[in-house]
Amino acid sequence: MRSLRSRRGWGIGAVVAAGVSGVLIVQGVSGGGADSAADDGKPSSGPIASEEYAAALKVAADGDSATLAKRDTKPFSMLGVTWSDPSATIAGKVEVRTRDAGTDTWSSWRELDTDSGPGEEGATRAGTEPAWVGASDGVEVRVDGKASAELPAGLRVDMIDPGTGSVSDLEPAAYVAAESATPDATTTPEVTESASPTATDSASASASPSDSASASTSASPSTSPTASAPATTSAAPTPSTSVSTAPTTTPSTAAKPPITSRAGWGADESLSPEAPDYLANGIKAVVVHHSAGTNDYTCAESAAIIRGIYTYHVKTNGWKDIGYNFLVDKCGTIFEGRKGGVDKAVLGAHAYGFNTQTTGVSVLGNYSEVAPPTAVLTSVARVAAWKLGMYGVSPTATTTLTAGAAGNSTYNPRTWSTGAQLNFPTIFGHGDSYATECPGTNLYAKLPTIRTYAAGPVTGLALKSVTGAGTSGSRTYTKSAITVGWSATTPAALISKYEVLVDGKAAATKAGSVTSASVNLALGTHTVSVRVTHISGKTTTTAAATVVAETTAPTFTTAPNLALRTGTVSTTAVPVTLKWKATDTAALKEVRLTAPVAKTYGPTVTSAALTSKSGSATTWSMTAYDQAGNTKAASVAGTPVILQETSATRTGTWTTKSSTSYLGGKSYSSSAKNASLTWTFTGRSAALAVSRASTSGQVNVFVDGVKVATVDLKSSTTKYRDAIWTKSWSASAKHTVKIVVVGTTGRPAVTTDGLVYLK
Repeated sequence: MRSLRSRRGWGIGAVVAAGVSGVLIVQGVSGGGADSAADDGKPSSGPIASEEYAAALKVAADGDSATLAKRDTKPFSMLGVTWSDPSATIAGKVEVRTRDAGTDTWSSWRELDTDSGPGEEGATRAGTEPAWVGASDGVEVRVDGKASAELPAGLRVDMIDPGTGSVSDLEPAAYVAAESATPDATTTPEVTESASPTATDSASASASPSDSASASTSASPSTSPTASAPATTSAAPTPSTSVSTAPTTTPSTAAKPPITSRAGWGADESLSPEAPDYLANGIKAVVVHHSAGTNDYTCAESAAIIRGIYTYHVKTNGWKDIGYNFLVDKCGTIFEGRKGGVDKAVLGAHAYGFNTQTTGVSVLGNYSEVAPPTAVLTSVARVAAWKLGMYGVSPTATTTLTAGAAGNSTYNPRTWSTGAQLNFPTIFGHGDSYATECPGTNLYAKLPTIRTYAAGPVTGLALKSVTGAGTSGSRTYTKSAITVGWSATTPAALISKYEVLVDGKAAATKAGSVTSASVNLALGTHTVSVRVTHISGKTTTTAAATVVAETTAPTFTTAPNLALRTGTVSTTAVPVTLKWKATDTAALKEVRLTAPVAKTYGPTVTSAALTSKSGSATTWSMTAYDQAGNTKAASVAGTPVILQETSATRTGTWTTKSSTSYLGGKSYSSSAKNASLTWTFTGRSAALAVSRASTSGQVNVFVDGVKVATVDLKSSTTKYRDAIWTKSWSASAKHTVKIVVVGTTGRPAVTTDGLVYLK
């Protein structure tokens, strides 16, 4: 927040006797009942006491600069530099550095933001933005003014200890402790300023604090401004724009986000006892700010930072309450700011000239230095959508606001006079309505994202998967259960719910952080899609997927069967062909061979070349799967048997040949025309095994007395145990296979290596 609205009445100010030198102001912030517990369910620790200390700056003789030498202080975590005239501004650079508590380590110089603008009516001091510096016990300040502009009177540094933990024995609302130490590097800070500065105050601010300190009086909440108090520059709300009783609001079109209440961050309500004011005509826009403080805080420190800002605004500046309506930390936690009810149109003090038409959200941190995390964008969008949704305002629209004071802007630069009608986005940055870089260039650049997040609908919604059993083409198949997966680019916190739609009706509902759901389908063909609801209530639906639920098992229209095939034969690997045919009423997925080996075949495959051990009975087990996961099992058994040449009936001349390359180490060879070998067996498939070479001849093959083939054994490469011819039958039966040497001219010799049959 950089500029603040005007305000009726006076708040609790940091008031001390004028002209007192060498006095440490210690303003206790305590007492008072806490409001409701945190909306997010976090337990409240109750009001937490804070303390404020101040030390006057020494102004140089030429009036162009001011300093505070290094000095020890009481513990503090937040500070700001302030001056007496609430309507005055400071030209130049204000820098501070602090010492880490309990160490000798000093920070580097840090520039404080000075474009805070006019304060509230009744304010006692103006100043820089407060800066969170963490636990510190030493401070040094330097102000480098401009020669053309006089530094404001009553410069001092105000330090705040926001307190920790629960509070039970509360201090009075304000008290002053006198210090007698001298103003050197080891003394506690001192102050010489009153809330209503006089010429004497200005002079004493430039002088070194005296060693003789006297106690000052503290202001009660009923203290009225004195005649010597300077006038403020403000845009006072008129009776037509603010009221003391909250107008009736309608429920928002957007879901309410979790909000940590004032009690949740330990607000001491006795610090700001005045009743809140409300916007008579509701909220037309949301103004986004940053606190311009450090980005190095932990989110566990957020409540203390807010207490520090609260104390600075009320006790140091003399405002009615903390200026912002809401605050958001870098982790995305939303905090209630100014009292009056988070669901009401509370008149804030955050956008000078436009407070009576807006609500203010400030992000803790300096977003001129870093980019805002997604958690920040999400939470600002959530609270903006909720507040605007109460008044029917679209987060992506524009609105016309009436300027309560003359001014000019940093972003989209323009100048206006009091009463001017100005167009703004319904979510805009503070720098759009005042000469400030707030909310920082990086956060300002993300305002379009915030508007989109707030307005909806959810973007990037995609149906990622529908898994049940299987998918074929554009269809998914299941017996009943499916799991639907999806994704979206919109952050989950902006999503109210996801719904899985089956035939257009919600079958499952999930939270915005969930990306999958399981549903059961009735038998039949269905459309399945995902519908997402944004916090604004807007919905988006994916394209539909087709899902078929069915429980009919596949069938083997051709049962598994075995046959011998051509190839190299060995006792451990006889070439066989396994055949089958499976079908399904919906969609066949695959057929799996599960024994004696595991293999998987596609839905259109109907055979496989395998090998089987000779002499061993083997069962070949198969299971057909459809896309829905239904199955059908089937099997076939077979035993390959090798019949040696010696078991054949011979005619003509045959010569025995020996080699380890032959089955059984031996084979028969003949060049005699019409020499024959005959095997008799009972089985359903047979294969002739031979040895082959480039000089090999031919044989005629007879099955059950009938010639069925002439087989040429010639081969360009030498081969042994080669099953060159096969014959199969539909069932096992007794058969004879006879081979007869053709006596081919020039290459009459044939070499046999037995007969293999399958039983």
